Amino acid sequence: MIDTHCHIFDKAFDADCHEAVARAQAAGVTLLLMPNVDSGTYADMMRTAGTFPQVCLPMVGVHPTSITAENLERELDFVRRALEENPPKTFVAVGEIGVDCYWSRTYVAQQQVALERQLRLAEQHGLPVVIHARDSFNEILDVLRSVKPNVKGVFHAFSGSAERYRDVKALGDYKLGIGGMVTFKSSTLPDVVRQAPLGDLLLETDAPYLAPTPFRGKRNESAYLTLVAQKIAEIKGLSVEEVMEATTVNAMQLFGL
Repeated sequence: MIDTHCHIFDKAFDADCHEAVARAQAAGVTLLLMPNVDSGTYADMMRTAGTFPQVCLPMVGVHPTSITAENLERELDFVRRALEENPPKTFVAVGEIGVDCYWSRTYVAQQQVALERQLRLAEQHGLPVVIHARDSFNEILDVLRSVKPNVKGVFHAFSGSAERYRDVKALGDYKLGIGGMVTFKSSTLPDVVRQAPLGDLLLETDAPYLAPTPFRGKRNESAYLTLVAQKIAEIKGLSVEEVMEATTVNAMQLFGL
């Protein structure tokens, strides 16, 4: 399996990062893809990538909640320079990028500018994108319709309806990142997973966040990815092995692994 979204460089793993990676590999998770948060997390992410080469693979981008009116240009310049100054295959994607209206709408306009500019950078460098969408599908779809980027990507931690899934697919080759939320009793994700082709699904944890049942509310880690695969298999009436194999192929193709 491939954990396509894991913040293993987060401070939550300071005490046992090596052990968490070992547990993931023992559970069959061979690769951990690391979305960047902003310029402040970049050094920790790259240090982790260096500690676990060919296992923990970095992305570069600015998370929407890190964007303000004051730092917009500085953060975007950081992304541009990272892409230009590193060898071509240093990063597996531009991410995570997007719009987040859950916490505040204060900087939504700036977040949309950041999304547009990072989509263009991804296109320029031939990289896929990892999109964060929280209470912001309309705002993100507006940008995608306007920019029409020639990129592939994934909507990380997808939480929309089946209708929203169809809206996303109408705009390009975007996959759905499915994580621990699919195991929650109140989740509407099972309906989306039931309707979406297996070829459109990726496995992810978003560790240390969004731990699946029965670990909900605790720190998440990549070793729990098996629980997500099992739930998808149950929903779609497939074997866990089929889900693991298909989602691994999906991730390898999207991220050029």
